[in-house]
Amino acid sequence: MSLNNDIVILLKDLINFESVTPDNSDCQKYIDDYLCKSNFKTDYIKYDDVQNMISTYGNGSPCLAFIGHTDVVPAGNINLWDSKPFKLTKKDDFLVGRGTSDMKGGIACFMQAVREFIDENKNFQGTIKLILTGDEEGDAINGIRKLIENNTFKKNELDFCLVGEPSSSDSIGDVIRNGRRGSITGHLTIFGVQGHVAYPEKAKNPIHLSSKILSQLLDIKFDNGNEYFPPTSFQISNINSGTGVDNVIPGSAAIAFNIRYSTETNHEEIKNKILKILNDSNCKYNIDWKHSGEPFLTRNNEFIDICKQSIKNVTNLDTEISTNGGTSDGRFMAKVCNQVVELGLTNRSIHKINECVRKDDLSVLVKIYKSILTRVFIK
Repeated sequence: MSLNNDIVILLKDLINFESVTPDNSDCQKYIDDYLCKSNFKTDYIKYDDVQNMISTYGNGSPCLAFIGHTDVVPAGNINLWDSKPFKLTKKDDFLVGRGTSDMKGGIACFMQAVREFIDENKNFQGTIKLILTGDEEGDAINGIRKLIENNTFKKNELDFCLVGEPSSSDSIGDVIRNGRRGSITGHLTIFGVQGHVAYPEKAKNPIHLSSKILSQLLDIKFDNGNEYFPPTSFQISNINSGTGVDNVIPGSAAIAFNIRYSTETNHEEIKNKILKILNDSNCKYNIDWKHSGEPFLTRNNEFIDICKQSIKNVTNLDTEISTNGGTSDGRFMAKVCNQVVELGLTNRSIHKINECVRKDDLSVLVKIYKSILTRVFIK
């Protein structure tokens, strides 16, 4: 059976599991059974309703860990899909299904690459790990974050972490990530006094109050960024107020905002600057914060160069190194490993209706992953 057929069958089986976050399916057990044939040993660690798996082959250094998640976002309105979202379907040169790109396709490619590598190099020295969670697309509390918080891995135990998120843009390997910005969200409520629009002196309009406050918040210059990160970005994502009629001054205005920040600042500095403006406004307010991750950055070029050379060898592409995009579990792994790189399939269809992957891209990524394994373990 050809490589393409092997990897397509593997992906088909993974897509069949309706592993909407948090993943309570048998998807991880399927992966465990597959890896067991190559003599991997798997430990399961469960926190609340989230199962995590750590599969290990070999021992000692160097240690390369593949980081991923088996959970997927919901399919949404299945009537908008051209096919069943949890059944891999071929359409022209593409394979359609929820999780094909984000990120069961990446997991399948690494599984295939590892099996082929071990079959061809049975006596190599070192350790390969697959660290998978079922809680990345959700709150990301009881997955990789909890494994790190509970000291599951010793400092410097992991030499290299390869996060299989869909990092590529148009072609496999055209972009890899050596870091990500931090993210903090604020849910702000400005309180006024409800009243009749004809008697504004007897009311206090929270929309008017919030407009002045937002203007000041938008003028904050958190930092200038650096050679790796753009300046910190403050973005308002939602504003909600009013009673549904046009003759009532509302009693409150709710505002949601998100800040993606660089390594030039931190979430406490950001909060303090925002709170100063709110406190100086003398308005009544409430704010709830959600800090989903600190920024991380891989400065050591060893693993970056291994990934770049492997991509060049397989695709002849000169890879762009980037820190753009959303958050990933790399932000947690960076606390125990100083060489974290994200390299996976393209992200053009992730989280969309008819999520898909180009069939040929799977075999390309398998070859890249095999090349990385070879460069790490075969000196």
